[in-house]
Amino acid sequence: MSALTENAAPAPFTDEEFRDTLRELPPSAKLVAKVLEDDAPLSQGELAENSLLPDRTVRYALNRLEESDLVDSRYSFTDARKQVYFLTV
Repeated sequence: MSALTENAAPAPFTDEEFRDTLRELPPSAKLVAKVLEDDAPLSQGELAENSLLPDRTVRYALNRLEESDLVDSRYSFTDARKQVYFLTV
């Protein structure tokens, strides 16, 4: 086993809890979560491009997902000026 898998923190949600929490969010947040499920990590611009949602809607969806602890962010390894987003599951 690698050191990453040995020291990894347990997921904050089970799959069922994740889905139950996501069920309460608006459709835009569900779509952004689906895009992240397939292609994470992505920047806000990449999410807008892949989901075909406006930037403002993606920002709103990300805020709702972050408030629910379903998504997290970090700085991009390729461009430290950008943040990339990924699911917490």
